[in-house]
Amino acid sequence: MSSYSAGPRSGLNTRQAETVERLLVAGDEELRAVGVDALTIRTVAVRAGVSSATAYTYFASRNHLFAELFWRRLVTDPGPEPAGPRAVDRLQAVTRHMATMLAGAPELAAAATTALLAHDPEVERLRLEIGTEFANRFRDAIGEPADPRVLEALVLAFSGALLQAGMGVLTYTEMGERLDDVVAAICHGHTMEGQ
Repeated sequence: MSSYSAGPRSGLNTRQAETVERLLVAGDEELRAVGVDALTIRTVAVRAGVSSATAYTYFASRNHLFAELFWRRLVTDPGPEPAGPRAVDRLQAVTRHMATMLAGAPELAAAATTALLAHDPEVERLRLEIGTEFANRFRDAIGEPADPRVLEALVLAFSGALLQAGMGVLTYTEMGERLDDVVAAICHGHTMEGQ
């Protein structure tokens, strides 16, 4: 599992890392307090006690902030170690845990849904990190060797479900429940291949 240290950033000195941490904490608090539409980088800067210019040094846009908050939530809550005799059960536990985590932070999940579709270079970098984290969790649950096609199918299914929940088509709780069947179908399809 990944460990979080100022996100996938590198090269920050101690003071810069502390500033990023203050901005992330303030961004999370501001998002819960005022919601996606009212949050601005300026209001986050005020809450963090830094200048807007300083905040923009670390977060180029709201989308960048939302994507980094999502990344942070993801890697600081890895969930329980996948356990059980069957890969399908371990995978379902992983997807249910991530869906439960998102259900507990609906403002962040909704903000991230839109943010992760942005074309900002910072968001694109985080989108790759997030996708890699999803794949790593699924790989850990399957065990080695994991078929790359199965991993891709699981990442696509989870990402699609995340998008549907973010659009309000289903709740994050329903997302976890529905993914149980999707994960089972992917695993069953893989074992049926060639028969």
